[in-house]
Amino acid sequence: MNLKFDKEYWNSRYINKETGWDLGSPSRPLKEYIDTITDKSVRILIPGAGNAYEAEYLHSKGFENVTVIDISEEACWKLKNRIPDFPIKNIICADFFKTEGVFDVMLEQTFFCAIDPSERMNYIEKANQILQPNGVLVGLLFQKELFKDHPPFGGDEKIYRKLFEPLFNIHIMKTAHNSIEPRKNSELFIKMSPK
Repeated sequence: MNLKFDKEYWNSRYINKETGWDLGSPSRPLKEYIDTITDKSVRILIPGAGNAYEAEYLHSKGFENVTVIDISEEACWKLKNRIPDFPIKNIICADFFKTEGVFDVMLEQTFFCAIDPSERMNYIEKANQILQPNGVLVGLLFQKELFKDHPPFGGDEKIYRKLFEPLFNIHIMKTAHNSIEPRKNSELFIKMSPK
């Protein structure tokens, strides 16, 4: 991992409230996707969860197996305090790339854009490894050029397809129709499964 974007970097961002990506609520496209899941026992992972509004929404809807992982102790601490009845064992303060276990769903919300682009293939390999064969990676990717020297890092559909296609069957990768106004036309909704 690029040491510049280590846990101290992310702790500092949370402590100093430098969280411009934070919506303050679940992302609308992910919330609407969550509302289509009928099996409340599915094993869901949210990597780089930050304030984890999607996890909070899932928890409020009775989902039983939601795990969040974040490298920032500050983010994990805030989450534990904000949702005191969220299972403590399912809030993992660690490096996503060392995640163990098998999941049915992995929700992507501003984590892929937060890691150094040199780590993207590692992310894809890890997602492929921890998702069960009929599992899905669902989420949002920014489809615009962002920063070159610090997160968030952007991209476009062509770049993402080239990265994901060797290890994933891409079922959906298209401009999200239900993004919030400030992100309109800048988010790709993705749904894919391991090959």
